[in-house]
Amino acid sequence: MEKRILGLSLVVLIMFVFIINAGGVELKPEATPEAKPAPSADEIQKILEGIKNYLGLSIYLQGGYIFNFKNPDSKTNEQRVFDKKANSFLIDLAQIQFAKDAPAGGVGYKLKVSIGETAKFIHSAGLGDPDDEVDLTEAYVDYVAPLGSGLKLRFGKFATYHGAELIEARDNFNYSRSFLFNYAIPFTHTGFMAGYTFSNAFAANLYVVNGWDITNDNNKGKTVGTSFVVTPIEPLLMNFGFMYGPEQPDNRSHDRFLFDWVGTFKGIKNLTVVVNTDYAHEEKDPLNTGKNSKWYGVSGYAKYDITDFFSTSIRAEYFVDKDGVRTGIPQMLKEITISPEFKIVKNLTVRPEYRHDWSNKKGFDSHRNTFDKKSQDTIAVGVMYSW
Repeated sequence: MEKRILGLSLVVLIMFVFIINAGGVELKPEATPEAKPAPSADEIQKILEGIKNYLGLSIYLQGGYIFNFKNPDSKTNEQRVFDKKANSFLIDLAQIQFAKDAPAGGVGYKLKVSIGETAKFIHSAGLGDPDDEVDLTEAYVDYVAPLGSGLKLRFGKFATYHGAELIEARDNFNYSRSFLFNYAIPFTHTGFMAGYTFSNAFAANLYVVNGWDITNDNNKGKTVGTSFVVTPIEPLLMNFGFMYGPEQPDNRSHDRFLFDWVGTFKGIKNLTVVVNTDYAHEEKDPLNTGKNSKWYGVSGYAKYDITDFFSTSIRAEYFVDKDGVRTGIPQMLKEITISPEFKIVKNLTVRPEYRHDWSNKKGFDSHRNTFDKKSQDTIAVGVMYSW
């Protein structure tokens, strides 16, 4: 019995050695595992890009310096909204955003948080303290119903569809914003939107929202808006926008009407021309004068790309606040702005700017801290970084 077990063991051992030799496998003592090399800079970059793309993450930083030639004691550029600080370095906007486009039959989203001086001026009523430097600028969900070209449905808080400019200077031709963007139109809306693209030449959107820059509605009414995007010929794009509804606190009987038109023409190589006009009318103005009020204006822009590195832009406009309900002074404002632009690297832009504002009323401060001037001049350097 013992011989049989011994013989069987030898057969198994011989077969095992044969299999190892036939497979070219060498038996070696177990080696100590070697430490993996640290990931390279390129590998780290790829990992970060993967996370960024998966989350739809982006970061935006904006800052600069604005010098007012009158050196006002108030350190304020009067009649401005976003670039109010005079003679001071400023990080005026830092944003973090998560966004995903909705596919047909699927869901998308956007969540954008703004921090800095700019955040104080874009607060939606009922969402945040007016002096808070943190703002929930956009927070919405999209669904694209698979009907025809896709019916887009949106609910939440989103940037206005009016005007030729945006909150972020990066997306505009100039560092400062126009009077029309500051005073003629809202910044954001909270509510519902439905949009449909009928053809390459025509698309339409319908909005039902709480109102102008309002998250927690201040009355029992709702504001209705529409926008129509028309491309009659390839180089020309036009956007017609309308809004109508009550905007005054605890009052749904006094309505506000807004018409906004933006035309963009790109028929000449390297040149983009934009024209924006606004007209608004409100029943029984909110200053309780018992009168109807209105404001209106027009702005024109031209940008020429001289090289991939350098371009220059000019903006000219006038804005009439007939009853002083938007600027606080019944006046006619005008301005002209010249903005060269340098794209230092892919995501870094430097934009110097000269701007001259003037009014038919004394609406500008001076070194005597009194409103005794009809004009002001500023120069600025804006720096914008995107990741």
